[in-house]
Amino acid sequence: MKTAAIEPVIVNQPAIPGTTVHNRALSDLGELVKVRLTLLVLVTTAVGFDLGWQGAMNYLALFHAVLGTALAAGGAAALNQWWERKFDAIMNRTRLRPIPAGRMLPREGLIAGVLLAISGVLYLSIVCNWLSAALAAGTVIIYIFAYTPLKQISTTNTLVGAIAGAIPPLIGWAAARGELNAGAWSLFAILFVWQMPHFFALAWMYRQDYARAGFRMVSSDDESGGRSSSQSVLFCMLLLIVGGIPTYLGLTSPLYLAIAFALGGSFVALAMRFHRLRTARDARFLFLASIIYLPLLLGTLVLTKA
Repeated sequence: MKTAAIEPVIVNQPAIPGTTVHNRALSDLGELVKVRLTLLVLVTTAVGFDLGWQGAMNYLALFHAVLGTALAAGGAAALNQWWERKFDAIMNRTRLRPIPAGRMLPREGLIAGVLLAISGVLYLSIVCNWLSAALAAGTVIIYIFAYTPLKQISTTNTLVGAIAGAIPPLIGWAAARGELNAGAWSLFAILFVWQMPHFFALAWMYRQDYARAGFRMVSSDDESGGRSSSQSVLFCMLLLIVGGIPTYLGLTSPLYLAIAFALGGSFVALAMRFHRLRTARDARFLFLASIIYLPLLLGTLVLTKA
């Protein structure tokens, strides 16, 4: 259940001499389900569950919510790679993924993706509740049937992908309470806005790769970086505001607000540096900062829960 904006930089490498077939198969499966990205999805799901849960924590219920989401997210990632296998083969960043590299047959990726996605949705519906299952199903549908094809058509794919990427905390919250309220949507807003500068920086660094595959991104024809960097500044500033909403809703103590503003201010500063200098180095700094910012903010949300 990957988001447009939640795509980590993965450098694929050929098999190491002496690597067993079993280990290679496990490694390929991990790449197929985008295990690093899926782990981030699970963290946001767990945070949503934690903030939505009332009373003494039920860790078994938390486990069920995370497991169901993991299955659905892994399925979405596999289906995305199956769909984009021809485009992945063109891009340097993705050409050594299991399917385009020929280590896995396309039908194997398709079957794995379908089974994982269906299993995740069914698991959540049986063990958690129908709302969390519906949200997981909606995420898979948006990611595969809206975001993925839109990448070839319109730059709005980033916004659509960000919707899918912001749903996991809603899944966690729904699994904990069986309903969604303003607190849940504040988490959605944070994840949605965060994905924009995260992805703008990544897409600008790899703009030639995306252009080679025919993907329509904000970074397309943005050789100067002006468009990508200015959009990054805009959304980082918006995140500075959105990041404080949980405190105003009574989800956290005032300490969270102070830390959120400090983290957000640093994020804005790096975005402005990227806009001022417009170098690959500063785009990478912003991208890495986004990866550091999110877990720090989510950790603060949990630790300062009211």
